[in-house]
Amino acid sequence: MRMGCLRVWTLAGLLMLLLALWEVGCSEPSPSPEPLDTGTALHRQKRSWVWNQFFVLEEYTGDDPLYVGKLHSDVDKGEGRVKYVLSGEGASSIFIIDENTGDIHATKRLDREEQAYYTLRAQALDRYTNRPVEPESEFIIKVQDINDNEPKFLDGPYTAGVPEMSPVGTSVVQVVATDADDPTYGNSARVVYSILEGQPYFSVESKTGIIRTALPSMDREARDQYLLVIQAKDMVGQMGGLSGTTSVTVTLTDVNDNPPRFTRKSYQFTVPESLPVASVVAKIKAADSDVGPNAEMDYRIIDGDGLGMFKVAPDKDTQEGVITLQKVLDFETKASYTLRIEAVNRNIDPRFVNLGTFSDTATVHITVEDVDEPPVFSSPVSKMVVSEAAKLGTIIGTVSAHDPDSSNSAIRYSIDRNTDLERFFNIDATTGVISTAKQLDREVNAVHNITIFAMEKDPLQVGKGIALITVMDINDNAPVFAIDYETFLCEDAKPGQVIQTISAVDPDEPPSGHRFFFALTPEAASNLNFTLRDNKDNTASVLTKRGGFRRREQSLYWLPILIGDSGTPSLSSTNTLSIRVCDCDPDGMAQSCSAEAYMLPAGLSTGALVAILACVLTLLVLVLLIVTMRRRKKEPLILDEERDVRENIVRYDDEGGGEEDTEAFDMVALRNLNVIRDHKARRDVTPEVPIFFSSRPPPYKTVPDNGIFREFIWDRLKDADVDPSAPPYDSLQTYAFEGSGSVAESLSSLESLSTDSDQNYDYLSDWGPRFKKLADLYGHSEDVGPAR
Repeated sequence: MRMGCLRVWTLAGLLMLLLALWEVGCSEPSPSPEPLDTGTALHRQKRSWVWNQFFVLEEYTGDDPLYVGKLHSDVDKGEGRVKYVLSGEGASSIFIIDENTGDIHATKRLDREEQAYYTLRAQALDRYTNRPVEPESEFIIKVQDINDNEPKFLDGPYTAGVPEMSPVGTSVVQVVATDADDPTYGNSARVVYSILEGQPYFSVESKTGIIRTALPSMDREARDQYLLVIQAKDMVGQMGGLSGTTSVTVTLTDVNDNPPRFTRKSYQFTVPESLPVASVVAKIKAADSDVGPNAEMDYRIIDGDGLGMFKVAPDKDTQEGVITLQKVLDFETKASYTLRIEAVNRNIDPRFVNLGTFSDTATVHITVEDVDEPPVFSSPVSKMVVSEAAKLGTIIGTVSAHDPDSSNSAIRYSIDRNTDLERFFNIDATTGVISTAKQLDREVNAVHNITIFAMEKDPLQVGKGIALITVMDINDNAPVFAIDYETFLCEDAKPGQVIQTISAVDPDEPPSGHRFFFALTPEAASNLNFTLRDNKDNTASVLTKRGGFRRREQSLYWLPILIGDSGTPSLSSTNTLSIRVCDCDPDGMAQSCSAEAYMLPAGLSTGALVAILACVLTLLVLVLLIVTMRRRKKEPLILDEERDVRENIVRYDDEGGGEEDTEAFDMVALRNLNVIRDHKARRDVTPEVPIFFSSRPPPYKTVPDNGIFREFIWDRLKDADVDPSAPPYDSLQTYAFEGSGSVAESLSSLESLSTDSDQNYDYLSDWGPRFKKLADLYGHSEDVGPAR
């Protein structure tokens, strides 16, 4: 029997054979059970195939399919009975096989960066029986790399920072370029770096891509940013290699290598002496070329005559030295100050100490400007004491103020009446002596806090002081019951039983405290019903003298009690305690009480009480009658059953007399000139001159020209001023009077010719040009002829 062997030939395979890398061997098979050319039953032992991997170049651009390799079996004698079949990745779509010859071709352009290899399966079949003549085996087609990808900086462009003044070789940043080509085949992915822009300040390591400084003492204040261009080239930088570039922005970061420096050595400022404490006097600044924390500095006053008067502190935002006032300035005391101020860096770098001191000094001159100051009181608060018994005009104390300016102007004093509304005190405008102007009452106001004004000639310059006046107490109030007591007495009360404990109060405040004395009035001391016991502790107890009280006989008792104090002089008052007899339960709680009262000898009888009540009722009736009569007087003079709404003149935009502004006026009185006026005294206006009234109406008929209207209005105004029922004086009253007829009466020319009238119409010439013709017609002038 023949032995079979499947071989693969490719150009690369032959090359590999030459290099002794791979070889396909054939072994002796056992007799084959399947003869190819006869029907004799021949059996062949199955063997595993050994394959080399195929290689195919990427990016093939030819017109014909790219030859990859060849499959061949030793069983194939060229008779056309063996056919070759290919399956797996890309079979039929990318890779095709000639089933007769076993030649494999690539029909598409391959890209190793997309897929580096393909795994396929090959099989040799009997064309007629379609049965395998060789076992199926797997092989790989590897896409062979070419240099078709340039290096790329995937993280670019770069930004980096390096401290200024860094030594040569200081690492700045590392750039990395990647090449998509196969790093295991050839030099297609071997990259080297170079710097295209950025020299001579920086350099780059060709293999690592680390950028380093190349010059010493690079100063940020001179230039703070650099733009570098870095190139990466494959094929180890040889000719024909591909390259890519990226940019690197390098910023020099600041270090504290510059000391602060004042732009001037001397500063001059002027401030008014009235500047408030804690105000900003001036600002100075030392220049520092550094930034951030390296430019932060502190300021301090190291010398001068303003120590303690001024303070300097840095402004954290602007790094200025802010000079503030610590004490009140006084031009008359000191007119100028000199300060020596130092500025020093807060964060000093020891590496640059050798460059010099990181501080600077400047001199500040401050001139105090004189201003016209208000008067100043010798004491802001003057405490004074006065007795509430002080007579009017009693001197309490004196306040004193002076003009702090060199002019020493005269001072005048006055009291701020907003702090002394009731005008209890007066002050002498020249001397500042305060005295009483009204009777004081400690129980109403024990302390008076008044403001005193001290003024110069210029009224804008006003000083203020406080006078704290304490009113001392005198014993001017008698003690009285602490509360309104309501005492109940059970009918079954026993003799000597305490039915009420009373206490007293006194508005006075003696220095040693209150001491009250209690006793029954002399008239009540001998009564047979009750007695009083002074407990010597500012309280007293009311006790029964007997038992057997009966409310049906007498249900109410009045017990007058005398209460005295220990003041000098001692004051006392009589206070009446009402005691009501009640029916009580077994526990002594009042159940029902009668209202009939009985007065003890020192009190009033029942008849007297009834008489008092009757008098009170009579007075109430009289008051009601008076009010009724006053209301009737306010009614209008003429009342119509049907009132004309036009007679009610109402004004609502008036802020005068409230509801009285809505008075209704009697229009009849306005229309009738001869109405009798009842003059009354007005409530809100006091006439300055006496007004005499006459019951006879004014002779309006005899008044020439339009003076009749003025006289009518003035009469009505005079009536309103003295009328108590008229609206307030700020009301607007409208008079619609148009006269009671013409004073010329009939002017008919016919009547004038037929009537002997002695009426004189000469006054018509005084009425103006419009009445001149009438004056010529009806006047008695000699040059006027008869009417025609």
